[in-house]
Amino acid sequence: MKNNEPTLRSIEDYDTLKGSKKRIVWMVILIGLLIGAIFAGAKIYYGEANDTLPTQDSIIKVPLK
Repeated sequence: MKNNEPTLRSIEDYDTLKGSKKRIVWMVILIGLLIGAIFAGAKIYYGEANDTLPTQDSIIKVPLK
């Protein structure tokens, strides 16, 4: 049974990326960093979520069927 999955050793441009492949890799990295920065900025700007509702009810008797 032969494994048809590509391996890092079988990829021809594993060690050096050139041309459009290199630009695409850098674009993906930069877009990921940009999206992460937007989410981090939104978290800093809006702060933590304080939407919890305190409850003081306690279960006295558990109903059994």
